[in-house]
Amino acid sequence: MDAGALIDLEITDIAHGGVFVGRVAGRVVFVPDAIPGERVRVRLTDTAKASLWRGEVVDVLDASPHRQRHVWPAADVDVPPERRPGGADLGHVVLEHQRVLKARVVEDALRRIGGLDLPVTIEPAHPPAAAEHATAGESPDGTGWRTRVGLHVDAEGRIGPYAARSHRVIEVDALPLATTAIERAALTRRSAPPGRLDLVQPADGRVRVIARPDAPRGRRPPVDPAAREPVIERVGARSFRVDAGGFWQVHRLAAATLTDAVADALRAAGGVDPDAWHLDLYGGVGLLAASVAALGGPASRVTSVESDPRATEHAGENLAEWVGARAETGRVDRWLARQEATASAARRAQLRRGAVVLDPPRAGAGREVVDSLARLGPAAVVYVACDPAALARDLATFRAHGYEAAGVRAIDLFPNSHHVEAVVGLTRSVG
Repeated sequence: MDAGALIDLEITDIAHGGVFVGRVAGRVVFVPDAIPGERVRVRLTDTAKASLWRGEVVDVLDASPHRQRHVWPAADVDVPPERRPGGADLGHVVLEHQRVLKARVVEDALRRIGGLDLPVTIEPAHPPAAAEHATAGESPDGTGWRTRVGLHVDAEGRIGPYAARSHRVIEVDALPLATTAIERAALTRRSAPPGRLDLVQPADGRVRVIARPDAPRGRRPPVDPAAREPVIERVGARSFRVDAGGFWQVHRLAAATLTDAVADALRAAGGVDPDAWHLDLYGGVGLLAASVAALGGPASRVTSVESDPRATEHAGENLAEWVGARAETGRVDRWLARQEATASAARRAQLRRGAVVLDPPRAGAGREVVDSLARLGPAAVVYVACDPAALARDLATFRAHGYEAAGVRAIDLFPNSHHVEAVVGLTRSVG
């Protein structure tokens, strides 16, 4: 069967990446915009592989009871597939069932990739415990949460998100996942050089627009000074300094949610020994290091390791209230290797009583980092993951070194998209 052919497909499951699974003539077919249990009409887009085809839904023949009008009408199934913007690939599924599906994806990755049978719970983002108004919580339909949005600008000057699974800019009249201020700033922008526009709304509420124009081949793109503006983000009563163009959690409630989840995992592992040495790897501007230090007390010895020098500079300021906190610039793999080679016996003993928090990028920590960390032997590890496959692989490596997890706490920090965060506490086996 050639690309362009129409087939009717029974959807049986969800796969990681916001695609759904059906089978025809012994072949797996991946399609977006469906729900398990539905029968859909699909236009095949890629039939080059013998065992795996890809397609796009053009009609829903038998709808799931979990289907809703898409929270972003521009991306609904009645819009031609090539005109649907990407970034909200589960917006056609009612929010409660989105979370059921995301938990299923995490469970499947743990079993299939990691060989792990762990219970998985899932929950929404939540406001700080001190929040005074219920409106500070998650919206009922999972919209209005993005405080950081990236748009693209094509050669004709069109500004918008890419069409799903393409690099074609789609002009839109709404950005429902964004905060109201971000949406307003984005939709009133009329011109920009080809490249990318990042819109950032920190705690002060004012939207910054950062231009990231394309550069001629072989040259570095210019840096917009707006990207280097220090802004303040707040988590409860604590303030964090970060560059406007630097990394901070996208969901307006994510930083508070992760701070609490990491603290919960540390408490479950026995708390934070104030006399031990603790690490925050891939530490950014010190958000999770602060969670560790707050439990350990004013003299907590916490080292945050981050490869971005600007983030490290901010982390040093953000952690200044703890006399034992340090922020160091370095690649995590090399930093750990250096500790293995040079750390004194006393420092190693402190680390073996300590806790390590790691929040790696989407690719995960990887075997080299996990192996090195396990040889140093901290008493507890809290792993924050944004990719189920990488999480499963790294947890399997930790298990091989004698670190066990009781379960996985998935957190829906990206409603209406397929992305999901997870927090896992691991403790070292005795012996």
